[in-house]
Amino acid sequence: MEGTVLGLLATRSGHFLYESGHHGDRWLDLDALWTRPARLRPALVELGRRLAGHDIDGICGPLMGGAFVALALAVELDLPCFVAERIVEPGNGPVRYALPAALREQVRGRRLAVVDDAITAGSATGGTVAALDAAGAITVAIGALLTLGERPHALATARGVPLESIARLPSNLWLPADCPLCRDGILLESLVR
Repeated sequence: MEGTVLGLLATRSGHFLYESGHHGDRWLDLDALWTRPARLRPALVELGRRLAGHDIDGICGPLMGGAFVALALAVELDLPCFVAERIVEPGNGPVRYALPAALREQVRGRRLAVVDDAITAGSATGGTVAALDAAGAITVAIGALLTLGERPHALATARGVPLESIARLPSNLWLPADCPLCRDGILLESLVR
């Protein structure tokens, strides 16, 4: 199953700025996952099976890739699907996630799994969990097709919920002040939209 997910990804090595503000040495072209969604179906079915074991009654994912995973799992499990939108504050402020107003009341009291295509620093996943908390939902599990490094596990542990993932890759992640690539003068590339 892991090979299915990893085989659909294009990866790059270098010095990258992530949405969280962290620096890392691996970039994944996650959009490539969705060019042939039928190839992902076995991995999605397995992730859905694992998440269903946590007594969920809905799925929520952050836009973009997480929303695709959420929709696919919601179809597979016949559950409601919710999406958190990325909000960029004016003046390059912090990124946060919010549920559309029409969905906030619908998630109240629901036991939801938060899913994403890949989790590295966890800013999209953590932002989605925070948006659900604000709306009165209960996050009972986190799921991903792919996790990179140890931060996804730390996020789930801090929330006291299980993390289900199909594939894992090692990844280095640093705060800007601690980044050895910056110290070595390697050009920082930002591919965040």
